[in-house]
Amino acid sequence: MLSEQAVPVVRATLPAVGGALGEITERFYGRLFAAHPELLRDLFNRGNQANGDQRKALAGSIAAFAVALLENPDSRPDAMLSRIAHKHASLGVTSEQYKIVHEHLFAAIVEVLGDAVTPEVAQAWDEVYWLMANALIAVEARLYQETGVAEGQVWRSMEIAERREETADTVSFVLRHTDGNPTTPFRPGQYVSVQVTLPDGARQIRQYSLSAAPGHPQWRITVKRVDGDPVGEVSSWLHAHAAAGDTVEVSAPFGDLVLPEGENPLLLASAGIGSTPMLAMLDHLVATGSDRPVVVVHADRAPASHAHADELRRLVDALPQGTLHLWYEEPGESDARPGRADVTLLDLPAGTTAYLCGPLPFLRAVRADLLGRGVAAADIHYEVFGPDLWLGTEG
Repeated sequence: MLSEQAVPVVRATLPAVGGALGEITERFYGRLFAAHPELLRDLFNRGNQANGDQRKALAGSIAAFAVALLENPDSRPDAMLSRIAHKHASLGVTSEQYKIVHEHLFAAIVEVLGDAVTPEVAQAWDEVYWLMANALIAVEARLYQETGVAEGQVWRSMEIAERREETADTVSFVLRHTDGNPTTPFRPGQYVSVQVTLPDGARQIRQYSLSAAPGHPQWRITVKRVDGDPVGEVSSWLHAHAAAGDTVEVSAPFGDLVLPEGENPLLLASAGIGSTPMLAMLDHLVATGSDRPVVVVHADRAPASHAHADELRRLVDALPQGTLHLWYEEPGESDARPGRADVTLLDLPAGTTAYLCGPLPFLRAVRADLLGRGVAAADIHYEVFGPDLWLGTEG
């Protein structure tokens, strides 16, 4: 909670700070990487830096947190904080790095806003920063403890046991521990980070959902090649070079879009490669003999673009109350509906909890349709692959 002194200052300066956050975050990253080039090389996603998505996500998170402090002073935006903390933990972020961020972020604020940053303004926004940072540090500490790793020590070497071409631009990798021990437990829907060394020596990191249920002796990830340079440099490297018998550095599992316990009805809606966490959830439901109602929606470009399509059908067919609804932009001879997914056409049981994963336009459209049908905002959960540019808009 903000102090009584800080509340009116943050409220008065939020429009100015919020309006300048784009420039502030751009200068922040410039200062940060000039002082610590290893962070850009080995921690931050260079593609998201190049296209500006990371700056937008940082600006969005700061603005959303500040607004939450003012509008709901007795609570925290835990959904937003949890999503960020899981991503940070999967990268091995440490509490000490928040001090580095603070130094360069506040220097950037002063550079951009100049004399408007009085001592009172600086102190008030310092409170905002450390309330958010300390909340994230606490969540990340708990995640490290629950996962059984020391702070930041999330990496282990794993061997690629199998490589399988799923579509023209999607490949799956089965991973096992190099010491022969079974893989550690995770919750259906979680992801791991994969770190690869690129030709220029950079060790870049990307997150990939575990696309099969826990309980198997090995893990599986499914990687879609992202065209563009440097946006898809890790996925392109994995497609071009990773083979059975190779070793890769993989993090412990993290992620908060996870299958809930209970018997309430579920909607699992995905588009494109967003199907991967849903596959793990469905695999787990089948493995545990679940008979809860499950409506599965998937949208894709065409049958040939749909990775794990046969597996998805098999899993849904194995659920006593599972139903599958497919939309392809180019359905061809398939039984899918043409065009984009439309959940307003579906019969959703009362009390449905929805889990969404896919591109932002898909997430926004499906969420809006679900809200229009009376699904509570608190019952709609989502996962974004990459920087979360939707911060502050979810319930």
